[in-house]
Amino acid sequence: MMIESVFSTIKQINKMGMLGMVMLLALIGIAVFAPFLAPYDPYDLTDLGEIMQGPDARHWLGTDEIGRDLFSLNLYGARISLLIGFSCALISIFIGTLVGLVSGYFGGWADDVLMRITDLFIVIPRLPLVLITVAVLGPSLFNTILVIGVLIWAGTARIIRIQTMGLKKRQFVDRARSLGASHFHIVKRHILPNVMPLVFANTVLVVATSIYLESTVSFLGLGDPTHISWGMILHYAFVSLAMTFEAYWYLIPPGVMIILAVLSFTMCGYAFDEVLNPRLRRRQ
Repeated sequence: MMIESVFSTIKQINKMGMLGMVMLLALIGIAVFAPFLAPYDPYDLTDLGEIMQGPDARHWLGTDEIGRDLFSLNLYGARISLLIGFSCALISIFIGTLVGLVSGYFGGWADDVLMRITDLFIVIPRLPLVLITVAVLGPSLFNTILVIGVLIWAGTARIIRIQTMGLKKRQFVDRARSLGASHFHIVKRHILPNVMPLVFANTVLVVATSIYLESTVSFLGLGDPTHISWGMILHYAFVSLAMTFEAYWYLIPPGVMIILAVLSFTMCGYAFDEVLNPRLRRRQ
């Protein structure tokens, strides 16, 4: 039954969603098999080429300011960028889902307090808050994941709260309550399974936001210098004056990869949302 449901969902995804899925699978494949696809190990500084060399038969995307192969750098950058994106999304979705469920199900003072906190996170400009927090805690992979994940949950909480408020008034919830089911049992067995499709669709969009924020943080020099991500490659290109030397092979590839990653997750997110919400489906 689960396999049939998966295939049924895939059949309903529009062409934009299918294109996004293909792009996403390609990026995940690059990240997983980077050690086998990359001709050089960017973490091994014993095998370096000429400094700021343009693309040629040996270095397809040229080299950076210390002679590292940029093609290999971009392949390995996919691993860190996607890792941060998925990790931040898991933290954000967990917090947002928990807050949304508690706020929407119990209502009253719990709803008032949690929603005021949620409004605060929504109103405060996201990017400056992330930059300031990362700068205070220090540039590291763990701090970047933690800060971004903790600061972008508010939108998810709002969506889950609205859905929960509608579900708790349904007949199957009233029947479970009349049979003596506890609040925890009702939320776990009746509310949560019904909001999970919405959580999944929103997770895809949160991953795109996380990748964008990480790239911005790294580009501004607040990323972890011991790990290679697309944002860090752009940072290195900026500080090495790649634009001055017209080393476009240094600047363009990581920017294109970031755009493709964010675009693929966004396309998949909207496509899944269209499948899960019949009112958004286009009339054939």
